[in-house]
Amino acid sequence: MGGFNPSQKCDALYALRRAVKDPGNVLQSWDPTLVNPCTWFHVTCDRDNRVTRLDLGNAKLSGNLVPELGKLERLQYLELYKNQLVGHIPKEVGGLKSLVSLDLYHNNLTGSIPPSLSRLSHLKFLRLNGNRLTGRIPRDLTKLQNLKNLDLSNNDLCGTIPSSGSFNKFTEKSFENNPRLKGPELMGSVRYDAGNCDQY
Repeated sequence: MGGFNPSQKCDALYALRRAVKDPGNVLQSWDPTLVNPCTWFHVTCDRDNRVTRLDLGNAKLSGNLVPELGKLERLQYLELYKNQLVGHIPKEVGGLKSLVSLDLYHNNLTGSIPPSLSRLSHLKFLRLNGNRLTGRIPRDLTKLQNLKNLDLSNNDLCGTIPSSGSFNKFTEKSFENNPRLKGPELMGSVRYDAGNCDQY
């Protein structure tokens, strides 16, 4: 077990609560005086009282994601789709080593896709579509051997579409509506530095 501290998980979730506006009061039960966050709504835990799911899709939340989310080491599902979240995806999300599903689609997230997401070796679903993400697609993401569903469409990504590793099974649908994205890098026909990335 090694030093598991439930209040640390509580702190991580409460940091998120403080960072977002919650007009629908969906986080009302997130009370930091209750040391065990497993009693909070939209939070699911395993038998060891470790947080395994955050289900906050379509909850009218606005504000920023917080780096403290990276402390939820047993988290398998991070569902924050269809909100009005802004700012960057924290690189600390790459520390969620149990993560199976990362759903941040249909928000207003900006910045680039953190290369640290390539450490999420159990990840099956990566859906970041419908944001305002810029920059290149990190080539390290092609190492995600378990990835079954990838959607990066409807952003402002640039550069080329990697086609090696796990990316060889994804169609153009995963990448459409990124006007500055070129690709895929088939047989070296498109260089990695193509695709108009210099403006940022």
